[in-house]
Amino acid sequence: MRTTRSRAATGVVAALATGALALGASPASAAASDGYVSGGGSFYDDFNDEGTLSTSSHAKSNATCLWQIILYAEGVKESNGTLYDKSDIDGKFGANTKYATKQLQRAWGLTQDGIVGKKTFGAADEKWNASTRAGELEYRGSSSDASTRYKLRYHGSRYYFDFYRTASGKYRFYHDSKWMYASYSSTGCA
Repeated sequence: MRTTRSRAATGVVAALATGALALGASPASAAASDGYVSGGGSFYDDFNDEGTLSTSSHAKSNATCLWQIILYAEGVKESNGTLYDKSDIDGKFGANTKYATKQLQRAWGLTQDGIVGKKTFGAADEKWNASTRAGELEYRGSSSDASTRYKLRYHGSRYYFDFYRTASGKYRFYHDSKWMYASYSSTGCA
């Protein structure tokens, strides 16, 4: 028969072991180290744990290209005062993309640093509400094809675009007449 002291000690040991497991286990989330903009579970929180995009971080990548498509869809202004347009989508995070990102951050009420971090990227995947026409991301359907498992639509202020999340969680988008994965380490977006 256990005493109160031995039950308390067993409880403390169990709590410490559980805490150690929780600290050692990595969450089921995406990161630039995974190599792709990706997610799992709900679509409406996939972007808030992504890597940073800036003039010095993943500056030439398909992940940057995906961000530039979002800037285009939102209809923000670029540094010369015109709307960010399709010709600005080149997969290179330069001064113009930084300027446009600051414009979008201002519109979304975020810190205007021109860096696409967790809060900025995360603001892009809010759930679309068709009745109020609010939010950005809308679920459009699913498929048994692993490369196009979930079809999503991003609703910007100016345009919308469709893209996919694969069965493995990687995001794919269509640009320049081809499908591309939103990779942090490669670019085919020119």
